[in-house]
Amino acid sequence: MKYYLSLLLFSFFIHVSSQELNHTSQDIAINKLIDGTLLVPKDKTKPKLAIIIADYGPTDRNGNQNFSNNNSLKKLAEALTNNGIATFRYDKRIVKQILKKKIDPNITFDDFVADAVSVIDFFKKENTYSGIFIIGHGQGSLVGMLTAKGRADGFISLAGSAQSIDEVITQQIAAMDTTLIEETKKAFESLKQGKLTNEYPQALGTIFRADVQPFIMNWMQYHPQEIIKSLDMPKLIVNGTKDLQVSVEEAKLLKSVSESSELKIIEHMNHVLFIIEGDELENSKSYNESFRNISKVLITSISEFIQK
Repeated sequence: MKYYLSLLLFSFFIHVSSQELNHTSQDIAINKLIDGTLLVPKDKTKPKLAIIIADYGPTDRNGNQNFSNNNSLKKLAEALTNNGIATFRYDKRIVKQILKKKIDPNITFDDFVADAVSVIDFFKKENTYSGIFIIGHGQGSLVGMLTAKGRADGFISLAGSAQSIDEVITQQIAAMDTTLIEETKKAFESLKQGKLTNEYPQALGTIFRADVQPFIMNWMQYHPQEIIKSLDMPKLIVNGTKDLQVSVEEAKLLKSVSESSELKIIEHMNHVLFIIEGDELENSKSYNESFRNISKVLITSISEFIQK
């Protein structure tokens, strides 16, 4: 019995070790605000590099937030590296601020763009990669578009919106309560003019809080359709049919203004890149289910796009 147990453990060790030998892993501080993890395949002398930019909120390099632990971006990075593509994923600056209990109340959307630019500039100076691609997830899609322009060799929008954030929020509110639409539009009109406002539906206080308004004001000036249209590089637009946050119509809108882009709609994939066969309850619960695997079709689609 002991012999078979030892043999099993030895076999397991060999299996894990062989997996680890496929790539190197290194934690890198880009600057005092941005830390991330670089994975490099060992069998490539000058691989292509994919920089992964996370979604909204205090999202870490693995795609996780409080009460949302799915490791989706970690799994994406590892899968791409196993396919011969180096990857770098990083914590958003607010993650570090929260850990140090020194949150900057004046953080802006442009700060996220500046961070992503710092990342790509860091790796371009190294000159060790045959090409640099940006993968932007959710809010990171817009950040990625702005970062990629004039800097990257290709761009991938992963569950990215085609509309400005004020349009997205207005549509979401309209779907919940049509009586709030007019007040919402008036509030956004004030922000468009660069004016803070206290005239908004009280039910939407979390969206229009005084400390949030400057961030929204900065964010809403960017229109994804205009930006992706201006990108002169290979582009891949990906969305899942089970995405509760960004519909496939958003991906189709991005494609409609950027004819040279490739469009990939993945059946049953949700916002955190998992395949969901069941209902919305299963979909919602999956955000905190790190045991799930991300879509194989997604991995293949991105890998083939980058390796062309």
